[in-house]
Amino acid sequence: MNFLSLIISFAASFALLLIAMTVHEFAHGLAAYKLGDSTARLSGRLTLNPLAHIDPFWTILLPLVLFLSTAGHFVFGAAKPVPVNYWALKNPKRDMIWIGLAGPSANFILAFIIAGILRVIPAQGIGGSLFFNLLTINVVLAIFNLIPIPPLDGSKILMGLLPTQLSGQYASFERYGFIMLFVFIWLGIFDRLLWPLVVAVIRMMV
Repeated sequence: MNFLSLIISFAASFALLLIAMTVHEFAHGLAAYKLGDSTARLSGRLTLNPLAHIDPFWTILLPLVLFLSTAGHFVFGAAKPVPVNYWALKNPKRDMIWIGLAGPSANFILAFIIAGILRVIPAQGIGGSLFFNLLTINVVLAIFNLIPIPPLDGSKILMGLLPTQLSGQYASFERYGFIMLFVFIWLGIFDRLLWPLVVAVIRMMV
């Protein structure tokens, strides 16, 4: 694959990833708003406009570097996290569980909708390929975010379930979260453990 093909392929993958991340972050903000916190709305994040959720490093630079350095075999990125005021929530400890679940749930719902579309359009061709890739990205994003490593959504869910003292101790590991995630990816644990789960979920959908 030449450099121009790589860039075109990245642009397509990036657009699909941006759609999935936007839905994910919007769902977090909407859940927080429904549970009493208006921070996301007041900061302009309660929107499906992708531009509101872009982080220059995590959303653009990191995916581009990973995509080019792996010759198009791997892309990973993250949107700018939606701000949540823990103390504005009606029941902070319980509500953080629902806010954490909202993002992955939205991606699963979107994936199910896309699976329905794929049943009525030709699987071959550009359209079918783009829809299938978007379905895959949503499933990957949902499952990956359910990993209980800070700052992923799975950690927020676990913090809400743990006793208060243990929850606070667990939250202190967030400063090391991204290091742990990169080690997790570098060791190939995602390929060995999570990818088979992603494949199984996609097969159930389509």
